[in-house]
Amino acid sequence: ALGLYTVNAVYGDTITMPCRLEVPDGLMFGKWKYEMPNGSPVFIAFRSSTKKNVQYDDVPDYKDRLSLSENYTLSIKNARISDEKRFVCMLVTEDDVSEEPTIVKVFKQPSQPEILHQADFLETEKLQMLGECVARDSYPEGNVTWYKNGRILQPVEEVVVINFQKMVDKSTGLFTMTSSLQYMPTKEDVNAKFSCVVTYYGPSGQKTIESEPVVFNVYYPTEKVTIQVLPQSSAIKEGDNITLKCSGNGNPPPQEFLFYIPGEAEGIRSSDTYIMTDVRRNATGEYKCSLTDKSMMDSTTITVHYLDLQLTPSGEVTKQIGEALPVSCTISSSKNATVFWSKDNTRMPTSPSFSSLQYQDAGNYICATTLQGVEGLQKRKTLKLIVEGKPQIKMTKKTNTNRMSKTIICHVEGFPKPAVQWTVTGSGSIINKAKETRYVNGKFSSKIVIAPEENVTLTCTAENQLERTVTSLNVSAISIPEYDEPEDRNDDSSEKVNDQAKLIVGIVVGLLLVALVAGVVYWLYVKKSKTASKHVDKDLGNIEENKKLEENNHKSET
Repeated sequence: ALGLYTVNAVYGDTITMPCRLEVPDGLMFGKWKYEMPNGSPVFIAFRSSTKKNVQYDDVPDYKDRLSLSENYTLSIKNARISDEKRFVCMLVTEDDVSEEPTIVKVFKQPSQPEILHQADFLETEKLQMLGECVARDSYPEGNVTWYKNGRILQPVEEVVVINFQKMVDKSTGLFTMTSSLQYMPTKEDVNAKFSCVVTYYGPSGQKTIESEPVVFNVYYPTEKVTIQVLPQSSAIKEGDNITLKCSGNGNPPPQEFLFYIPGEAEGIRSSDTYIMTDVRRNATGEYKCSLTDKSMMDSTTITVHYLDLQLTPSGEVTKQIGEALPVSCTISSSKNATVFWSKDNTRMPTSPSFSSLQYQDAGNYICATTLQGVEGLQKRKTLKLIVEGKPQIKMTKKTNTNRMSKTIICHVEGFPKPAVQWTVTGSGSIINKAKETRYVNGKFSSKIVIAPEENVTLTCTAENQLERTVTSLNVSAISIPEYDEPEDRNDDSSEKVNDQAKLIVGIVVGLLLVALVAGVVYWLYVKKSKTASKHVDKDLGNIEENKKLEENNHKSET
């Protein structure tokens, strides 16, 4: 067939073969025939040039498939593999017969190749069947090539073994190509893409079709064991729960491990996790895990942080004023701890120290500590300090600037807060119009304002649960100015500097007057003490009530 005119046809399409002869003069008819393998002719179509009629020979393979045009072009519908023949166009005149052969070639594209009988998984260091690549219904026959990650797999003994087979369908003449691949994978073949490509010939030349890629699960042994402590985000403290997780880098990963716990002689068989709840400080140590055959092992160190606080003394403590009280806040921890003190919710710059307790030392103390870098680990203890003291009294007097009255003050210290009572010595009358300042740090003042017409002795009584204290003060008549020592600077009614100067002048004048009339004053005081009591009562009000109190006091004295 070399050098002959060839028509390439696609399987199932229409074959069109023009008669490549020039129509001669005196043409009687034209014919088409094909040649059998033994060279004998088989006529299939006839067309008369005069009668213009067409006749088709009774050839079963071409029944209802032929069409002969006026220019003697022969068409064959539904091309088959069996149509690959040598066809001849014949033009006949009375004197001559002309012939021109045409070779018909039929091509069939195979189906897209598929990888069948795929392995469920591949194991490293083991030659096994990966799968079969099948491409069907090809003509002429094609070839199959295996690829991994886009690169051709070449046969390698005991590593890559490829077997190719082809079969032909006798009814259609089409080929089916099958290529099997045996493969020994390595760990690097994880996620590798395997595919196969069929190469075939078509009317326009060589072409290829590739299969869908396939990724196989590659099994490989564990080469390394790793232990983890969960959760990883925070430090571990007493009371936490710890999860140990052991893993191997094999595929499939190991399902069981041996966990080695501090204090345990033998490994504990478990799944890939081991849980410890409410851990204590004695759980600090090295933890290990291994495969069940003890072939591989990994370890990690766990530190269970702790924080202890000891406050001495603590709770509610009652002490007497002036006593010493040693206070200690002792910390025991797994790392550096921060300690701070507060009193009555106010931060203190230093820790408290009491060599001689005062009333202002009383309060609620808190020693608190936190562990740096360990979230949620903090401790605190409290000390409620109560400072008690017996009542202490200091009395002062002064003539007011208007010289119409005198202010007598009883300065009181003590805890619990003492109750204060004013009385007039001699008559025993109780004075109920005293005013008290605010009680601060165990101190307060009680004062009265009087305008005695005669000399009088006043008594201030302070009493709490510890003791009863009594102090008296002689007060001259309103006509005699007098001034006592300056009031306590801590008291709210402290005098200004100019008041102190006036007080000094008043004292000097008072001393001169006392020297001049000392005898007279003493005589008047003795004679008229009862009368003075009545005058004070009248000045303070409630005369009847004071008389009754005076009678009661006389009875008690008797």
